[in-house]
Amino acid sequence: MGLPEGERLGLDIKRAEQVLMAAKGAALKPLDLTVAQYAALFALSGSPGISGAALARACLVTPQAMTAVLKTLEERGLVTRTAHPWHQKVLETRLTDEGAALLDRADQRAVRIERRMSDALTPQERAALKDLLGRCVGALHDDRDGGEAGRDGAG
Repeated sequence: MGLPEGERLGLDIKRAEQVLMAAKGAALKPLDLTVAQYAALFALSGSPGISGAALARACLVTPQAMTAVLKTLEERGLVTRTAHPWHQKVLETRLTDEGAALLDRADQRAVRIERRMSDALTPQERAALKDLLGRCVGALHDDRDGGEAGRDGAG
């Protein structure tokens, strides 16, 4: 064991992420939305016409997972997908009016979860946490040791 348990951050970060996703999932369930579906609707609101692949990157999921999410959203009439005018193999995705209305309701619920978390911290702590998490992400992105980071699933 090269790093003592008390110095491992991975489990703490993962636990926080899981609790956050569970809380958002519970808040969105009455609207018959998953967190992934909400994330897609939210991203589409800011980037209408985005492709499925770009949407997958924005939502931090695989293209295959996004394909399933978009299929469900399209079947529910929440998004439309049309061929790009110049690249016929690329589908542009946009919110429908119904999708935008549902997103508004879902976002109110998601914001309540975010506020509960945010309100537990002072403004200075929130800024510090964002900075620290950004530095953690940067350190892992800068890792050039052949993938050693991330091999230890324990933290």
